[in-house]
Amino acid sequence: MNDDRSHSSLLVPPSTQDWMQGVLSAKVVLVMYGDYQDPRSADVYKLIKAIKRELSAVFGEDDLCFIFRHFPQAQIHSHTQRTAQAAEAAAAQGQFWSMHDALFAHQQKLENGYLVEYANDLGLDIPQFLKELSKQVHIDRINEDIESGCKSGVTTTPALFINNIRYTGRWKMTELMTAIVTASH
Repeated sequence: MNDDRSHSSLLVPPSTQDWMQGVLSAKVVLVMYGDYQDPRSADVYKLIKAIKRELSAVFGEDDLCFIFRHFPQAQIHSHTQRTAQAAEAAAAQGQFWSMHDALFAHQQKLENGYLVEYANDLGLDIPQFLKELSKQVHIDRINEDIESGCKSGVTTTPALFINNIRYTGRWKMTELMTAIVTASH
């Protein structure tokens, strides 16, 4: 459950600057603030992927948009800031979602050597990837996501907004799907 519900709306609206699957004009836009090292973020992402599969047949591809924003909780997870940077470095080479999926799939193996292994598996330019990580090229982008989450009252992950309204229900398939379907009307 979310610890802080003092803000119920998303104060930084979705934009083309976000990492998204789908289109901003979709009937339902889900914005998730997540942390690659947080097991609950991984569980919610898997839940959203399953719901997207279920609903794409009903809604159609352009009726559901999923947006991911970084909210690394460095005070809790030692590798989370680095993993967010790895996702952004992969994004610079057109592989954000592939790296995103790899990081959530391998949460127990997020040390630097593994990040390079995932980048290599994705066919990334490794010297470029390592240069961007070492110079923290993408830190501003990550900090913008964190700041946008803080403005909307996010204090912990996962945090989910459905059509700009904070989801405060349980992280269960039926409840989340009901909230999404309701938001589409």
